[in-house]
Amino acid sequence: MNQVNNDNAANSILSNLNIANKNKDEEKTNELGQSAFLELMITQMNNQDPLSPQDNTEFIAQLAQFSSVEGLERLNSSFEDFSGTFQSNQALQASSLVGRQVTVPSETTQLFEGGIISGAVNLESSASDVQLNVYNEAGSLVSKIPLGAQPEGELAFRWDGQNMEVNGELLDWVGSEEPLPAGDYRFEMLANQNGDREQVETALSANVNSVTLGDDGQLTLNLAGIGAVNIGDVKQFN
Repeated sequence: MNQVNNDNAANSILSNLNIANKNKDEEKTNELGQSAFLELMITQMNNQDPLSPQDNTEFIAQLAQFSSVEGLERLNSSFEDFSGTFQSNQALQASSLVGRQVTVPSETTQLFEGGIISGAVNLESSASDVQLNVYNEAGSLVSKIPLGAQPEGELAFRWDGQNMEVNGELLDWVGSEEPLPAGDYRFEMLANQNGDREQVETALSANVNSVTLGDDGQLTLNLAGIGAVNIGDVKQFN
């Protein structure tokens, strides 16, 4: 009989172990943990000695922690959804730039056949004897454009390989009888400022060939004649 009882007890233990192992394989979530905790607290309250009730402060504190953790997880989930939607919208808007032109800080860019390159420099003070030099892909100076004295501020120009426009006015200067061919060109703006002859940083227009969305969510524009440029470096969408 004892043997039978022992066998039954052993079977019961093995059965409980199987159930326990089975429960381990089940995925546990914070929501289930909170439900189990509430069930445990209610059971304990129902079975406590009414003449000597237990202090429920710790239960309440843990319950508050459960609620805080659950709230933070929901907040994180909502933020991830928002971030994913924002990146998708940003990529969609950036893809609309393909085929259009943007202006970025650069010395080089590409001239398309029949196209126009726009550029700008910022003169920190009035300058004399301002000159724009244009070099072809071989590094040869192909255009030397005198711009004379210029006031402080932005100086905007447009060049089609033959004619030059500065601040909306077409110059009398003509580089050659025929427009220069399509290709990559380097621009060098020189100016006399504060007694020194110095090169001024240029920003040039370029065609957007494609857009790349990085693993970190950063958008990169692949520009003709310039290469990859972070979208945050764009000075102007033309």
